[in-house]
Amino acid sequence: MKKFLSILLIAMMSVSVLAGCNSGSSAGDSSNKKVYTLKMSTQLNEGSPFVEGFKAWAEAVKERTDGKLIIEVYPSAALGSDEDVIEQALEGVNVAVLTDGGRMANYVSEIGIINAAYIGDNYEEMVKITESDTFNGWVEELSSQHGIEVLNFGWYDGPRHFLTNKPIKSPADLTNMLIRTPGADVWSKSIGALGATPAALGWNDVYNGVQTKVIDGAEGQTSASYPARLYEVLKYMSKTSHIQLMNGIIVGEKWFSTLPEEYQTILKEECAKAAAEASKAVMEKATEYEADMAKNGMTIIEADEIDIEAFKKAAEKAYEDLGYVELRQKIYEEIGK
Repeated sequence: MKKFLSILLIAMMSVSVLAGCNSGSSAGDSSNKKVYTLKMSTQLNEGSPFVEGFKAWAEAVKERTDGKLIIEVYPSAALGSDEDVIEQALEGVNVAVLTDGGRMANYVSEIGIINAAYIGDNYEEMVKITESDTFNGWVEELSSQHGIEVLNFGWYDGPRHFLTNKPIKSPADLTNMLIRTPGADVWSKSIGALGATPAALGWNDVYNGVQTKVIDGAEGQTSASYPARLYEVLKYMSKTSHIQLMNGIIVGEKWFSTLPEEYQTILKEECAKAAAEASKAVMEKATEYEADMAKNGMTIIEADEIDIEAFKKAAEKAYEDLGYVELRQKIYEEIGK
């Protein structure tokens, strides 16, 4: 009888242990089945190399997380203006947005220098700036002080040029011309210093804005100007390369902190890889896009026909107005320029 009771007790303990294991396993499975979704917003059109880059990023993240972190891509401002999406991100909504230093300067003023006229001359210099200690300090401040998590700031969209209905070869040619540019202070002051009157307007409103004569033109990168078919309403692209456009993807810290640490790492690692590939695609396709724009009637004015030094000299006023003169020197010392 004692032997029977002992066997029965052991059996009951075994069942209890198994039940506990199964319970823990079930809870783990339930946790592992949670799917996180991130909505990626951009004003860029479907044909942009960046939009393809976002999709590649989404695929890589989906694969590495076994489908438990999904990125949905929304081009053409489908989720609203960048400012609206940034506000949503700060409130904890599961949105990401492609943004620039000008908009981030609303939170950390000095980071706006990344979009100042002629701060860098090419992709390599822009990468060095975003990898500098000073820039990394701004990224940390965005996160710790303002709830903005930068996933990666290496999305290079190429140099920005003036797109108008008359040739632009010197700052004087921009006099009295209303030129669309993003509304952030660094953009407005930079474009104003170069001779134009800046006009804040959504990128997707540029085409109609030119048609209705609300604006006289725009300044933008080829990878955005071409998909937007601006060659249909503007006759000239003057290759001033006044801004080397380096963008970043940001999310709200509130949402980011809900992700498992492993997913946070994956999201950033794959964002960096996608940024490098997309930047490469932008540079490779620039010549092709320009050729198609020319074929469709747009005249491309090359840099050697433009007084670039005059534009660089004019840009100095923006650095003075923004208080960026000493900051630029500090950054140049860090990157060895």
